[in-house]
Amino acid sequence: MRTRQPTSATLEDQRIPLRAKLAATWTAFMFLYAYVDILNFFTPGVIKDILDGKVFEFDLSQTFSTTALGLMAIPIFMVVLSTTLPARANRITNLIVASLYVPVTAFNAVGASWLYFYGLGIALELILLALIVRYAWTWPRTVGDHGDHGDHGDQPGP
Repeated sequence: MRTRQPTSATLEDQRIPLRAKLAATWTAFMFLYAYVDILNFFTPGVIKDILDGKVFEFDLSQTFSTTALGLMAIPIFMVVLSTTLPARANRITNLIVASLYVPVTAFNAVGASWLYFYGLGIALELILLALIVRYAWTWPRTVGDHGDHGDHGDQPGP
């Protein structure tokens, strides 16, 4: 027989590990990044331009496609790296990559004809990048720790 939980009971607020927050935020960034690109296909003239061999101002080529894949692969790998890198390298990598993606994300507004659509997509992506920078910047430290350098005892760190 089941007993009912009182409706006034306080829900337990479980702590989410920082690495999971970073991985989840990079995942959300990737979904948004990809979804904006997919929805872009519904913008008038885009498919025609693609069929004519153009994306924005760029000729469709192996170089363009390789560059686009590289730009998307970095955030994809950040999901993995955020959960596997040692703390110090993780923090630095997240700070650098998220900061570098701010201008990359802002560049998507150049020449955009649907400013509400692209503006919203870019704003949401920038919010996610700001969260990543905040999470990495405020990485928790233990008392007396100077980073994730494997020190034992009183050996000086790097």
